[in-house]
Amino acid sequence: MTLPHYEVYALRYATVARQRSQNFITPPDPHDGPMPMDYFVWVIRDGQRVYLVDTGFNEAAARARGREFLRCPIEALEKLGIAPADIRDVIVTHLHYDHAGNIRKLPQARLHLQESELHYACGCNMRFDMLRHAYAVEDVVDVVRGVYDKRVAFYHGHDEIAPGLQLLHIGGHTRGLQAVRVHTARGWMVLASDASHYYDNMGLDAPFPIVDNVADMLAGYEILLKFAESPEHIVPGHDPLVRTRYPGLAGADTEVVALHLGNGARP
Repeated sequence: MTLPHYEVYALRYATVARQRSQNFITPPDPHDGPMPMDYFVWVIRDGQRVYLVDTGFNEAAARARGREFLRCPIEALEKLGIAPADIRDVIVTHLHYDHAGNIRKLPQARLHLQESELHYACGCNMRFDMLRHAYAVEDVVDVVRGVYDKRVAFYHGHDEIAPGLQLLHIGGHTRGLQAVRVHTARGWMVLASDASHYYDNMGLDAPFPIVDNVADMLAGYEILLKFAESPEHIVPGHDPLVRTRYPGLAGADTEVVALHLGNGARP
């Protein structure tokens, strides 16, 4: 069977200044310095269907959490000629506020989620401040409403949504974190989401400090490498370097970069 070649885009919608020491459980280098964090949603499409990976957060959440909000990620889809009504499938990598806000802006979309993630976000671990900090209860409730509306597809581990489009259950960062494996003209790519926030988290075996299970997160790096064509086919979830490794939309706008083009190598 011939697999489709999907187009894959990363859309940046927010950013925040951070120090390198904030981005690792144990910083691999004693020298500190700026290491900002970008916030993305991703679009996967072929000639027949559009898939949105994550839904970002809104301006109110940005103000509350001190993030620089650049644009509404749902409205930013217009840069690719996509209207919100065109989105029939949303892959939710996990339910943290920066990945699962704005769901109510897509009331017609089917949500694809690991069941273990919803259990985690609604379970007893949310009594701990450090584990619930990155969740927004309003976003979780929106997903629960989606369950009652029969528009959530639950998964239990690795699975396939469509030919050439697969989910990889990784955990680690959260109990039900999933990455997305997608077939493109340059081969199999993996959108890591928060399985690796930055290239250096995976490259240095140094996890990001928001973590449910460190061992699972380290093992997750092995899963990413196993299912990607090469390390250059793995796209981290928050690294500003992504916008330097892939071409911008129409060759200029690096707020939207085409991940199915270029080679993903360090410039």
